[in-house]
Amino acid sequence: QVQLVESGGGLVQAGGSLRLSCAASGRAFSWYSIGWFRQAPGTEREFVAAVTRWSAGVYYADSVKGRFTISRDTAKNTVYLQMNSLKPEDTAVYRCAARQAGYSESSASYPYWGQGTQVTVSS
Repeated sequence: QVQLVESGGGLVQAGGSLRLSCAASGRAFSWYSIGWFRQAPGTEREFVAAVTRWSAGVYYADSVKGRFTISRDTAKNTVYLQMNSLKPEDTAVYRCAARQAGYSESSASYPYWGQGTQVTVSS
């Protein structure tokens, strides 16, 4: 089992940057694929980015491709989401999730979740 804690959210102006962190506790962190999802009020939860087990691959939603970068620091048991060129439509609660399997964009396939961190982008 793995526990996840997000941090790094906040208020930023459009065009600015934030780096979110997803710190994991538990063993065998490298065995987990980690996904970032976001949900704005009144909308469905949507996939943002994922890094697969052993960092074999990274994947992005089209809406963030070229602006966001996901990375994993195995020594620190942490996955980062670097968010650049932020837009007001990026405003949401961002949550990281883990699954002991390969890449997936389906939030239902991730059994472990953090509590979330709020990202607000002002225009």
